Amino acid sequence: MDTQTILFMFFGGLGIFLFGIKYLGDGLQKVAGDGLRDMLDRFTTNPIMGIIAGIFVTILLQTSTGTTVLTIGLVNAGFMTLQQAIGVILGANIGTTATAFIIGIKISKYALPIVALGTFFIFFFKNRKINNYGQVIFGFGALFLGLNFMGDGLKPLRELQTFADLTVSMSDNPLLGVLIGTIFTVVVQSSSASIGLLQTLFAQGAMTLDAALPVLFGDNIGTTITAVLAAIGASVAAKRAAATHVIFNIIGTIIVLILLKPFTYLIANLQETLSLNPEMTIAFAHGIFNVSNTLIQLPFIAVLAWIVVKLIPGKDSAVEYKAVHLDETFIKQSPAIALGQGKKEILRMAELAEKGLEETGLYLKTHQKKHGEIVPQFEDAINNLDRKITDYLIQLSSHSLSAHDSKLHSTLMSTIRDIERIGDHMENIMELVDYQITNKVKFSDTAIEDLDRMFDLTLSTIRQSIKALETNDLEEARAVLEKEERIDKMERELRKKHIIRLNEGKCTGQSGIVYVDIVSNLERIGDHAVNIAEDVIGEED
Repeated sequence: MDTQTILFMFFGGLGIFLFGIKYLGDGLQKVAGDGLRDMLDRFTTNPIMGIIAGIFVTILLQTSTGTTVLTIGLVNAGFMTLQQAIGVILGANIGTTATAFIIGIKISKYALPIVALGTFFIFFFKNRKINNYGQVIFGFGALFLGLNFMGDGLKPLRELQTFADLTVSMSDNPLLGVLIGTIFTVVVQSSSASIGLLQTLFAQGAMTLDAALPVLFGDNIGTTITAVLAAIGASVAAKRAAATHVIFNIIGTIIVLILLKPFTYLIANLQETLSLNPEMTIAFAHGIFNVSNTLIQLPFIAVLAWIVVKLIPGKDSAVEYKAVHLDETFIKQSPAIALGQGKKEILRMAELAEKGLEETGLYLKTHQKKHGEIVPQFEDAINNLDRKITDYLIQLSSHSLSAHDSKLHSTLMSTIRDIERIGDHMENIMELVDYQITNKVKFSDTAIEDLDRMFDLTLSTIRQSIKALETNDLEEARAVLEKEERIDKMERELRKKHIIRLNEGKCTGQSGIVYVDIVSNLERIGDHAVNIAEDVIGEED
């Protein structure tokens, strides 16, 4: 084969393999449902459960990187502590070995029929569930098809003296093999692809076991780069989770390099005893490495967490997502206390809405990315508390409450909805600012000044409604009603000003649409603040 054909077959095969892995993972996720994030959130109460959850989710996603990035997202959001995340990351390293074992089954010659079967399920059935299974089957076949092409492209390497010398160097100097494995995995952004390539080279006799194993360890280090990239710009806790992933794989590689000769002997002995094919030999080496690494480091999760906390100092997360006041033991023992705890959590939820709107206003003024990125975190936190508090209050409603507590219960249920809607409008404004920045939409100086005034008035109204709710102060609640009338009046005034500017050619139609939508969202936020105040007045009356 000429050089062009070799390159086309290798890179084309690599592309098909990566597509197959992605398509297979997406299909498995659809078959399993969209509860992977919830599963990670719910079943990580201790490190062992975290490891099991990490294994399961990684097998479904077909990528340890995907699981780690998902975990970083949960840590960043405050849904998961660092120690919980470490357990999931350890499990992800074990779960990613599933792909190597799939490749070790060695059914490459059936790749095309498998692709054909998957295509048949996708295109000839209208049932979504069958389509999802078709996607899994197609991705499975594409994985092997890509490996076939990569293998054909790599065959001439055996005859190259340079490559033969390189494998000898890797056998003599394992650190070189680790470096090569790390670099290649960083480049292709997939340890599954680099390990699949390693299995192919080993199966073709282009590499010895002594040369292949250090490359395998390097592949495990290289896969951490995506997690590191995902943590850039994220919270301190998310950066710590990514650092844990890196440290875990580096420590494991150091340990196994120290014990390289006994490890190589163990794998060679297994290959001979179990009559493993070359691909399955690498799969077993990958599995034993990750399982052993996890078992060795499992007792030291707290130490690992301490190390990354020292390496990356700072506060865990910008937004606290989890409920802090909802104790279900109070529901049965003292419903009145439980109701008070629910109110405290609602006040926390309201404060998150207030802070989120402050960040939205800063994003509108400065267009700084850091303000825009934190707004969805506040919205997610509000949505999470909405579900948790609502469930808590629904449980509470089945218990005996006094007439006063029943009224307060009704007020709190209504208040939750209003705060959740404030979060929605806050996010709407953030998205409008995103659109403004992306499309280079400009506001006139007068328009910006008017928006600042309306933002300040709306924020002041929300703060006063929260204070009225907290203290049951009727004067504060009535002041909110007066301020909301000013917000309504300001909205009408700003709309008229906008039409005048539009007629005078001082602003464009595009900027006008964004401007009016921001004003409308602020007016609706004022309406929800009034609803909270009216509930307070109604409760006192």
